[in-house]
Amino acid sequence: MTQTCLWRINKVGIFKSVFTSKNKKQSSSIVVVSGLPRSGTSMMMKMLTEGGLTAVVDSQRQADEDNPNGYFEIESSKALKDGDIQWLYAARGKAVKVISYLLEFLPDDLNYDIIFMEREISEVLASQKKMLQRRNETSSLTDGEMEVQFREHLRAVKYWTARKANMRILFVKYSRMVEAPEELCRSIAEFLNVPLDLKAMMAVPSQSLYRNRS
Repeated sequence: MTQTCLWRINKVGIFKSVFTSKNKKQSSSIVVVSGLPRSGTSMMMKMLTEGGLTAVVDSQRQADEDNPNGYFEIESSKALKDGDIQWLYAARGKAVKVISYLLEFLPDDLNYDIIFMEREISEVLASQKKMLQRRNETSSLTDGEMEVQFREHLRAVKYWTARKANMRILFVKYSRMVEAPEELCRSIAEFLNVPLDLKAMMAVPSQSLYRNRS
């Protein structure tokens, strides 16, 4: 029988939504780090790897000025919408970065523990604009148009994931993780139900890399 549990822990900046079966095997789940672009997903991937999880990554996108600690990505994730899913079956028990717009293309016959990074939309937009400027690229949308799209997308993601029997999701605020990581790291270890090196995880968030604040 499927059970649903939904609650907030405001003091540590976590929104937790669980929709899972009693028979679900935790060890067979893929740990998915997701969120909007520039929302702290790379930071979370580094935290998990420092904590002891294996990350599914390739070497195609190297660290740069926008992400000095690396992107922790695998290019195959960008082809999920095209049906490139076979590589995921070897990712059980490991961490994978999947942008929020591609979550809907994850196959239904796998289980996912999703850590979803939340960041103020104004900060996401500012960070994204600076990244585009450094790359001499521009967006066809205004900040206002992009903000509307982001907010609508996030509402849809929360509605959809809460109703997926093969997904458990933990929403983590980026700003809170940078400011007070200890309790959040403990919550992540509890959510994943795996032993993690909390001290190593807590050393990753950096005030100096929190460069676009609202």
